[in-house]
Amino acid sequence: MIATAGTGHRWMLKTGSCALLLPPHSSSSPLAKTLPSRPRLFKTRHPISCSRAARERDDADDDAPMGGGGGGGAGEAKGSGTTARARRLLKVREEKRRREHEQLHSYPAWAKVLEGACKDDTELRAVLGDSIGNPDLMRKRVEERVRKKGRDFRKSKTGSVLAFKVSFRDFNPAESYIWFELYGSPSDREVDLIGSVIQSWYVMGRLGAFNSSNMQLANMSMDYDPLYDADKGANVMPSSFHDISDVEFQDNWGRFWVDLGTSDYFAIDVLLNCLTVLSSEYSGIQQIVFGGRRMGDWEEGMTNPEYGYKYFKI
Repeated sequence: MIATAGTGHRWMLKTGSCALLLPPHSSSSPLAKTLPSRPRLFKTRHPISCSRAARERDDADDDAPMGGGGGGGAGEAKGSGTTARARRLLKVREEKRRREHEQLHSYPAWAKVLEGACKDDTELRAVLGDSIGNPDLMRKRVEERVRKKGRDFRKSKTGSVLAFKVSFRDFNPAESYIWFELYGSPSDREVDLIGSVIQSWYVMGRLGAFNSSNMQLANMSMDYDPLYDADKGANVMPSSFHDISDVEFQDNWGRFWVDLGTSDYFAIDVLLNCLTVLSSEYSGIQQIVFGGRRMGDWEEGMTNPEYGYKYFKI
C-alpha cells in the first residue's frame, strides 16, 4: 500500500492496480487521527496485489531471468523443462541399456561357443534354431539332441573298432538272460536300434528260421541252378522261439530274457553276427554275457527313467 498526500491534503491510497482518492479532512476527524501527518513511504519490492491475476503476474516477473527481455526469458524457462513423453522415452532407453549390460556380463561362455560354432556347422544351427540368444532354451535343445542322437554332432559312425568279448555263465537256452555292456549310457536312438535288432531276431526265431533240419541249400554250389524240395521243407519238425522279454537298460548295461524253445543253437551265431556289425558301425559294445542273474551295478526293480532306466517294447 502506498499513501501519498496531494494538494489540499487530499490522500490517495494505491494498492497494486487500485487507487482510492480521499477528500481532505480536518485534524479532528477520525481519519486524520489514523493517518500520519507526514506519510512514510514503505520501500517494498512489489506492491500488494488486489487480485489473484495481479499476484500471478508479479510471480511471473519475479521468476523471469534478469538482463533480458521478458519474452526471451519465458521461452528459456519453457524450453528447459521435460515433457512426460520425454521422461518415458528416457526411462525406456535406460532400461534397455541396463538389460544389455546384464546380458553382456552374465551371458554363459558355453553359449557364446555354441553361437560361434553355428557359423560353420549347419546341423548344430538346425538343432539350436530360434533358441540362439536364450541360454536356457539353447541348453534344452542341446540336451534333447544328445538324448536322441548321441553326443557327437559330426561323426556319422558311432561304433567301436574293438571287438566285444563273449562269455557264458550257466546259460540255459530255455530261460536265461542275455546281457550286453555298452561303452556309455545309450541314447534313445541307440535303444531303438539295439531293440529293433533283437526284435527282428526274435521274429525270425518265432517263425522257425533257425531250424537246422531244413538247410537244403547250405552245402549246394551256386554254379548251376539248385533244386529246392518244398515238400521236404514242409515236413521237417518245426522249431521256433517260445518267448522273449522287453529289452531293458540301466545306464550302460542292457539285458533281455529269452526262451529259445526248439530252435537250434546256431540262432546264437546269427545274433552275434548282427551285434558284431552293430557294435562296429553304430553303437559300441564292450561285452556280451549269456546267462547270469546280475551284472555290473544292475538294480533289480529299478524302473525310474531319472536314474538311467530305459526299455524297448517287443
